[in-house]
Amino acid sequence: MKKLLVSFFLLSIAISHAQEKLTLSLDEAIDYALENNRNVINAERDIEAAEKKKWETTASGLPQVSATVDYQNFLKQQVSLIPASAFGGPEGEFEEVTFGTTHNVTATATLNQLIFDGSYLVGLQSAKVYLQISKNSKEKTDLEIKNQVINAYGNVLLSEENIEILKSNQEVLKKNLYETQQLFDNGLAEEEEAEQLKITLSDIEISLKNSMRLKDLAYKMLNITLGAPLETELELTDELKSLSENNIDLQLYDSELVLENNIDYKIAENNEKSQELLLKLEKSKALPTLNAFINGGYQGYGNEFDFFKKEQPWFGSSIFGVSLNVPIFSSLARSARTQQAKIEFEKAKTQLTETEQQLWYQFETAKSEYIFAIEQFKTAEKNLELAERIENKNQIKYTEGVATSFELRQAQTQLYTAQQNYLQSMLTIITKKATLETILNY
Repeated sequence: MKKLLVSFFLLSIAISHAQEKLTLSLDEAIDYALENNRNVINAERDIEAAEKKKWETTASGLPQVSATVDYQNFLKQQVSLIPASAFGGPEGEFEEVTFGTTHNVTATATLNQLIFDGSYLVGLQSAKVYLQISKNSKEKTDLEIKNQVINAYGNVLLSEENIEILKSNQEVLKKNLYETQQLFDNGLAEEEEAEQLKITLSDIEISLKNSMRLKDLAYKMLNITLGAPLETELELTDELKSLSENNIDLQLYDSELVLENNIDYKIAENNEKSQELLLKLEKSKALPTLNAFINGGYQGYGNEFDFFKKEQPWFGSSIFGVSLNVPIFSSLARSARTQQAKIEFEKAKTQLTETEQQLWYQFETAKSEYIFAIEQFKTAEKNLELAERIENKNQIKYTEGVATSFELRQAQTQLYTAQQNYLQSMLTIITKKATLETILNY
């Protein structure tokens, strides 16, 4: 019974610590990351904070109510001297008297209301811009995470494909080396031929070990990008070749750039608006401000602490007032701050123009690189077919004793290079299309 309980306990722990398994296509991986990536989550929190900041700014111009309660206990009351003649006493002498009571309580409630303040009006506009900046930041983060997922997902597929190819090459080389070793042992081949194959096999085995390590790192990077626990088991349903073929869209080359849709342009526009509002804020500081208030309160006095008794007398008071503050002369300090804000506003307008020019350049560059990636893919595919045929012919020639091991190794090296170029060209199509779509805000 005891062993059964221990086994059940260990099983429960194993189940509770079992790794989550995610089965994801590329689109599903992007959706998952847009919900769980930590940068995305923080960007959403920034929007929530901006909404609270907007209300904080709005509330500062709404009625403000405060209340105070003051209690004073004169441990030793102050003594005042008054002429004794005031009480019929002799001239030139003074009487010692104390004024007030030992215990005093004052309770006051005050209502303040802003009537006019130019900086408050500018602050309301700034709060809206600040909220929009946070939303644009979230959009920028989403696009960056999407690109990161595409790259990370593609790198995992690339590492998987690369490992399969290296394993296949390894098997072919082992077969070649075995056959050559047999021929050498029987005096039908030179030792150099076996050594050439050993060199090639050694290179492949090192590459395979490195690729296995890179695969583990690629999976971890994908988990980080997704926002999943680092050791989460992933099963990717898309294949590199099908993804690359699906990402070939020649019509995308004819797309037009709409600057107003690009997130970098939106950010630059918001920067210009925020600097314009800062200029307005400095100008508004030259305007008068008008505030009104009303308060009311009660005061209680006594030589004993009897304030909670019904018979305690309370004396009420109330006051209403208006405060007008008119800036007159600041020794040109306000003017200097206004000029500084104007300079920053002009800089923001220049930056917006620069962003516009850069985006046009980036758009044309992204289109060119995307088309080039498609052309590279098609060329790499043809080169791989040629390299496979050349290597196959050399295999046959080598088996028949027509080709040397050096010629076979040269053909194999050419094949391995073509394989790597082909794999990389497939990933490049996917990433270059993602770059172009990011600029177009697709």
